[in-house]
Amino acid sequence: MRFLTLPAVVATMTLSSLGLAATPGFAAATWPDTPASRLQALAVLQTLNADLLSHDSATLTLDRWCSSHKLAEGAKIVAERLKDVDKPATAEIRAALAVGEKDKVGYRRVRLKCGERVLSEADNWYVPARLTDDMNHVLDTTDGAFGRVVQPLHFQRHTLSAELLWKPLPDGWDMGAPLPATGSDTLAIPDYVLQHKALLSVPDGTPISLVVETYRRDLLDFAPPKLDTGK
Repeated sequence: MRFLTLPAVVATMTLSSLGLAATPGFAAATWPDTPASRLQALAVLQTLNADLLSHDSATLTLDRWCSSHKLAEGAKIVAERLKDVDKPATAEIRAALAVGEKDKVGYRRVRLKCGERVLSEADNWYVPARLTDDMNHVLDTTDGAFGRVVQPLHFQRHTLSAELLWKPLPDGWDMGAPLPATGSDTLAIPDYVLQHKALLSVPDGTPISLVVETYRRDLLDFAPPKLDTGK
């Protein structure tokens, strides 16, 4: 079995090949199981990860991702609230939100969708007393995304953890470890690929929400970029 080294793969790529041109209306995209495709998938995930870490609203970040990768007509994130799910705030969550045992903590679980594709699932614990009455009404009665609803508060996002749930390349690949050989099938991408845990606070530092966001494989549901082999 022959393995490709990282330099051999990178040599086939140009910077322009990393521009992620998507195919409009592309459904159930498949990525080939090759070392180059795995490297591309890792670059895509790290690009999204950096984008999420550098902006306060995951919803608006996914808006841009949905649009730039043409994952749906209209390309705007829509929240779908799961109303029959409840997860009471733990002592750890209450401590992070700086609330007491008797203070009310709201909970919502939503899917953020781009068209029919579910890009993320989020568990969100928030403090209703720190929001406006109108915001609480919208959160209680609609599927509105939390980030959009509370945007007037000019909240700031503080990432507590960010974890790749899927590693397209093995540990040590960046130090010259051999890359997996080309497979006969398409690249197997698990349902969940990335997870963030973050605390949202207003400008004076008061926390209003703790959110755990789990990002799905549908983020990669676009035609992989074509490589420029120089031939």
